[in-house]
Amino acid sequence: MVEDRNRTYNESYVQSIGKEEPERDFMEETATEIAEPVRRYDERDEKAANDGAGLGWLALALSIISLFIWPVLLGATGIIVGFIARRRGAETLGAWAIGIGVVAIIVRLFIMPFYD
Repeated sequence: MVEDRNRTYNESYVQSIGKEEPERDFMEETATEIAEPVRRYDERDEKAANDGAGLGWLALALSIISLFIWPVLLGATGIIVGFIARRRGAETLGAWAIGIGVVAIIVRLFIMPFYD
């Protein structure tokens, strides 16, 4: 039996059963199942969290502005952008934006008519 360190590619060698078999012409990687797979979604999660924070602040600004001007239009926009921000990871900012937008719309539709 030939020692492993004396073996080279494209040469014949004797296996432990005594049978001669040529070594393959190509090198094959056999330990891929041991290596940890590359996960691209980890990188996307970090980017999505940053996008969610920006959308959350935008939704909150729209909802706060809706308390003073165009409550139905800006409040509805703040609610929609707040839902999108919550799906992208900015749950607290999105929830506040949704809540303030709902309050702005309710105040405009049910309380302000008594003061006009």
